[in-house]
Amino acid sequence: MTDDWKNWHTPEGGTGNKFDNAELGALAHLYRGEVYRSTIWRTRLDNTTNWSVVTLGLAMSVTYAEPSASPLPLLLVGILVCMFLILEARRYRFFNVWRARCRWIETNFYAPMLLRSSRPEPGEWQDILADDYLRPKYHIGFWRSMGRRIRRNYMWIFGFQAVAYYGKIIIHPTAAVTFEEFFSRMAVGPFSGLFVFAIGAAFHASWIMLAFWTGIQDRKKHGDSDSVSGMG
Repeated sequence: MTDDWKNWHTPEGGTGNKFDNAELGALAHLYRGEVYRSTIWRTRLDNTTNWSVVTLGLAMSVTYAEPSASPLPLLLVGILVCMFLILEARRYRFFNVWRARCRWIETNFYAPMLLRSSRPEPGEWQDILADDYLRPKYHIGFWRSMGRRIRRNYMWIFGFQAVAYYGKIIIHPTAAVTFEEFFSRMAVGPFSGLFVFAIGAAFHASWIMLAFWTGIQDRKKHGDSDSVSGMG
């Protein structure tokens, strides 16, 4: 590494923060630690997604075990999947802190060092990273976090649940030929089939709208890129 890398200058002409060899090593270890923490939380995200997939698979196995089996497990599993989604959205907010720090160091320190054609401004990216350590906070809100998890994974889980449920209603125990028969099969206890259908439609419309709205928010912050960069 050349000496000019350790002696950056600010645009005002003053000397920026100097990194000696020990400090460069400490920064490298800091980056490794943030990568490790982001990997741990990435694994926790995968766990909740796996739980959702497994529970949906179990519900489908029970419901389609025989034509006379009740479709109710596919409705109940939706509540469980929603709980997993809430847990995963909360975990993603933690994961996003470590991910953002790693990405910030990569784009502002390692990338310019590898390009050797530009140098970062020491008064900007270093201060932002230091402030994030001094005053740690979530980089995104809960609803944006939930929207990201829906767009990444849960839209497919909810979609399969809806197809499996309505498919069960239509084909078992025999093919439904009228709307009256279709709605009568959807009835749950004192609730009519039309009411259950309306609740289901409202539920699926709500997560679709949330995914769409949070996607707009992310595009405003990060542009048209599919990936999320920087702090947030």
